[in-house]
Amino acid sequence: MGEQDYELYQRLQQSDKRALELLYERYEKLLFSFAFRMTGRRDLSEEIVQEVFIKVWTKPDLYDQSKGKFSSWLLTITRNASIDHMRKKSEQSEGLSDHHQLQSREPAVEDTVQWKEEGKALRTAITHLAEDQQEIIELFYFKGLSQRTIADERNIPLGTVKGRIRLALKHLKKHLHTEKGGEKS
Repeated sequence: MGEQDYELYQRLQQSDKRALELLYERYEKLLFSFAFRMTGRRDLSEEIVQEVFIKVWTKPDLYDQSKGKFSSWLLTITRNASIDHMRKKSEQSEGLSDHHQLQSREPAVEDTVQWKEEGKALRTAITHLAEDQQEIIELFYFKGLSQRTIADERNIPLGTVKGRIRLALKHLKKHLHTEKGGEKS
């Protein structure tokens, strides 16, 4: 699937809108799940996913295949965008009352049900990872720590952190693909 992603990315560089649509269809749910896990807000997560794909479309020369897989690159952009949005929203909401903040964070019932279904699949996939991979995924994607910070705090080489993240993402993707009945996404 990596080659297919890169082929689509090359088509995207030639302003092929269909390539963007195919990449969106393939990665929208995964990126949304990661963004939602970090932000806890559906509206913000949707905004983040939209921002990621706008960046992919408007700056088509950002991805460098020699530096890693396309899916990992997309997840990194999503992670960074999530952190940026949380900081912005935090700054903007400082003047709001506590009541208004609580109201704006409550998702609709149907959104909660959908998130629980998608979140359950992701949580199940994460439990199939090795313990060290689970820990790295939690720290990097869900707590927003940098790879360098994780390496320093766990007293392990930076390359080991990067390798565990890559391997964990590969295992997650494989498990989620298997759970969907082997359907191509």
